[in-house]
Amino acid sequence: MQDQGPSRRKRTGGRLVRSRKKKRHQLGNEPTETTVGEPRFRTIDARGDTEKVRALSTNVAQVADGEETVEAEIEDVSENPANVNYVRRNIITKGAVIETSAGAARVTSRPGQSGQVNAVAVEE
Repeated sequence: MQDQGPSRRKRTGGRLVRSRKKKRHQLGNEPTETTVGEPRFRTIDARGDTEKVRALSTNVAQVADGEETVEAEIEDVSENPANVNYVRRNIITKGAVIETSAGAARVTSRPGQSGQVNAVAVEE
């Protein structure tokens, strides 16, 4: 778990002594790095009465091309502005350019949060 709470330092750079321990809502999780492969999902508890479905790996994307939306198979990750190493490791994040059976597309959804890959076709 990662601490998502307030800073440990003051504006002046001095150390800030914690007045209390971490609260549950200040805890975070490691990022879900969705890879290209056989579909695997994990359901986690979210805040309130909701659940999140995280895509651990997937090979299907909903690609929108103008007015039409088609279900395409993901072949490869060709570009990822989040991290250059994600291209080598075939990790899909929002903003990544993926090669699909319907052509190149840019991911608009967050697969680690929503469990699905939505993309918009791009001309290259």
